[in-house]
Amino acid sequence: MSVENGASPRAQTASSILNNPTVRAVFYQVALVISVVVLFWWLWSNAMQNLALQNKATGFGFLNQVSGFNISFALIPFERTSSYLTVYFVGILNTLLVAAIGIVLATILGFTMGIARLSKNVLIRGFAAVYVELTRNTPLLLQLIFWYFLSLNAFPPVRQSWELPGSIVVNQRGLSFPAPAFDGPFLLLVAVALLAVVIVFVMRRWAMKARDVSGTIPSGIVTAAHYTDVIVVFAIAWLLALFAQVMILGEANTIASTLTAAVIAAVSATRYERLARLAIIALVVVGAGVPAMLAALSALPAFLSNGFDAVGAAIGGTQGLEADAGRTVIARVLAFVLAAAAIWHAFRTIPEKRGSRNLRFPVSLSVVLIVGLPTLFYFLSGAELAFDPPELQGFNFRGGWTAPPELTALIFGLVVYTAAFIAEIVRAGIQAVNYGQTEAAASLGLKDGDRLRLVIIPQAQRIIVPPLTSQYLNLTKNSSLGAAIGFPELVNVFVGTALNQSGRAIEIIGMTMLVYLTFSLATSLFMNWYNARVALVER
Repeated sequence: MSVENGASPRAQTASSILNNPTVRAVFYQVALVISVVVLFWWLWSNAMQNLALQNKATGFGFLNQVSGFNISFALIPFERTSSYLTVYFVGILNTLLVAAIGIVLATILGFTMGIARLSKNVLIRGFAAVYVELTRNTPLLLQLIFWYFLSLNAFPPVRQSWELPGSIVVNQRGLSFPAPAFDGPFLLLVAVALLAVVIVFVMRRWAMKARDVSGTIPSGIVTAAHYTDVIVVFAIAWLLALFAQVMILGEANTIASTLTAAVIAAVSATRYERLARLAIIALVVVGAGVPAMLAALSALPAFLSNGFDAVGAAIGGTQGLEADAGRTVIARVLAFVLAAAAIWHAFRTIPEKRGSRNLRFPVSLSVVLIVGLPTLFYFLSGAELAFDPPELQGFNFRGGWTAPPELTALIFGLVVYTAAFIAEIVRAGIQAVNYGQTEAAASLGLKDGDRLRLVIIPQAQRIIVPPLTSQYLNLTKNSSLGAAIGFPELVNVFVGTALNQSGRAIEIIGMTMLVYLTFSLATSLFMNWYNARVALVER
């Protein structure tokens, strides 16, 4: 039997296996895994041998030992007698709290500033550009120290705390507000609120799928939007009417407010809905605008001559009313801003063209379901929610829940810093969308906001989401800088205090690295899943 090229069948088989790219890929991967395992085994054995020569104990048994120190802020019960394992969990929860709040707020601020950088208004565009460039080119650690000392110096001491409505207290030791009692009625109310959110989510998905098929929102949703618009307008008008009476007359008449709100809501359901808008504007101007402007004008001469300390005296008339009068001015101005925000929401809830309801899910229906169902359950069930308000006892406030200034400064600094990078990502994503898409959306009669929300942003997400994931990971890891301002996150309490006391450097560093690795992988998996859902499907 002859063999081609003089090679034996066994040699030809071996040659074909070595030339197989699949076999080579598997071989290289197996070799790499074995090399990594051997490397880690050698490092671990070398470390254990050196620690044994120095008579240092190893292992994770120290986690059950008593820590012997206090932690200023913890989401779970913690005492000096708690174990190092509890310290570990406290650090993880505090880091998760900062990361979760920071990611949400940084996303909102970043998208807002990114869109503002493309605004046609020169002032808005310039302000956004200055914010982004100034924040990105300043070290994060320096910003955290700035916000921390600013929060300490801007707020009053405990004895002169600012007591805001709702038993909220602000002072140099943090922001204190009533803490709910997590009993049966409260948990049921939370369950009803979550159920309302799920109902809105399912209903919106169903409505959007129906719109994709037929081109319009189902008629039942459109009909419900007419009624929920009236309910939302009634609620806004009722609150503004009460507010106007308190600001001008010093007392409120619920019957007059109810009648006024009912008339405005009824008019909003007719073709004369513009009159309802004018009535809401009148309530805001009369209730908040006029008192705020008069107070500001009366305080302006004193402010120009003697500064802010004389504002209260100019309004109150005596030095004894200085602080109260100054807070009254601030409260009225803030109330005016909140009322203006209520007008903006009312305008969004009552679209100029009723036909626009056939294209998007009504906001008013979501608001009524998410807010109305828990409220209805609260009154029908007769549940009484108990709150633990903060009270001044001795040299500090006791009770309630207090967010220390370290937490506030860390979240604020991370949000402001990360949002600057997110703004540039959003701006780049929007500019990457072909301008012809904007022109096509404008030719269909879509407004600027609708063009951005329905056409531009969905196409820009495929560019925005991948780098946005990196910023989320950076924010989570940058939370470790909270150690510089004394916030008890994972690095501060576990890698810092716990490591110094126990001396278990390898175990503690490894556990800390595992936590950040888990956070990063979980965030990446979720964002990759979301990126796959929003990716454009080519045909």
